[in-house]
Amino acid sequence: MRVYLPATIGTLRRLVEDGRFAPLGGTGFALTPALRESYTSGDTEELEYAALLDAARASLRLIAAEQDDGGDEKNPPRRVVISADVEQATPRPDLDAAVVRISGPVELAQIAAVHVDTAEAEAAVVAAAAVIDAADLGDDDAEFALGEAEDHELAWYAPQELPFLLELL
Repeated sequence: MRVYLPATIGTLRRLVEDGRFAPLGGTGFALTPALRESYTSGDTEELEYAALLDAARASLRLIAAEQDDGGDEKNPPRRVVISADVEQATPRPDLDAAVVRISGPVELAQIAAVHVDTAEAEAAVVAAAAVIDAADLGDDDAEFALGEAEDHELAWYAPQELPFLLELL
């Protein structure tokens, strides 16, 4: 099953160093039966993209936590989503339609692609990360800030490109 795992630039650095990573709480996003039922139309590609966008929003939470810890200059605030193929993913419709739980770490060999914000998105990502909780509680201004970040498309990278991407940051 293809899963979309929220991450950060720091996560990517650890992935390249260790050859694997464990998503926080084993949480990922995927095209689940509940997600398919929640849409009146859309093909598989469109619904997988919706799951990827959910993971990108979850990445904002990870960035917010890093910012609360003071941030790290070598890890710019950019949304990161790791697309991986895993054998076992358990749907968690109690959390949301696309949420899944995976057990154990994800190996570099399981990664199909990595999606990362470009430098132009950083200011919008920082603003969105600062208000992610308020947006969840219905704050219209916070939701607007999230929309500003989500207007930026994530760039696509093959797993073998990660060392070069991280070197250029």
